[in-house]
Amino acid sequence: MEILHSLIDIFLHLDRHLSVVIQNYGAWTYLILFLIIFCETGLVVTPFLPGDSLLFAAGTFAAIGAMEVEWLFPLLSLAAIGGNTVNYWIGYRVGPKVFHKKNVRFLNREYLDRTHRFFEKHGGKTIIIARFIPIIRTFAPFVAGVGFMTHWRFTFYNVTAGIAWVGLFLFSGYYFGNIPLVRNNFSIAILAIILISVLPGVIEYLRHRYRLAQ
Repeated sequence: MEILHSLIDIFLHLDRHLSVVIQNYGAWTYLILFLIIFCETGLVVTPFLPGDSLLFAAGTFAAIGAMEVEWLFPLLSLAAIGGNTVNYWIGYRVGPKVFHKKNVRFLNREYLDRTHRFFEKHGGKTIIIARFIPIIRTFAPFVAGVGFMTHWRFTFYNVTAGIAWVGLFLFSGYYFGNIPLVRNNFSIAILAIILISVLPGVIEYLRHRYRLAQ
């Protein structure tokens, strides 16, 4: 429970925590952000790491000169693309065995099945759609690697989605994060980002339940 409270506090007060990291680690902050974004989609076991909100927060600090957006954008785009690529190859190598097991330690089968259904419905564009949906974006490249998409096709969608995702949230924070209304209500802004991000998944879930009920 204490870990959960800590995670919630980090999500809601990313501006404070990121400020402390910048003060304590300086230029190493770029590497820390790179690793978080990389792991958020690169490792199937870390879907809980901040993604959208962290990019937004990083953009707000870049706007006040605490970091350079010229470095953040290509670096974090590389992290997003690289993370998905690693996840794809993990799925390619071990996925066929794992996917058909009922209980796998450190792997949430429900999330995996949900992403599988999402993939079957939307096909290749899932990689782009999923990039903007927490949880699903962590499992989409893994499922793609299991055998649903060739590598060249995955790479095309992955690069497009990675650059678009980082650009959208990073530059949203850069241009709008320091508006007084947003800055003074940063936790509410982060909550709004999280809610907007999960909304497509919630709608899809409700539609699925509605179809089952009919």
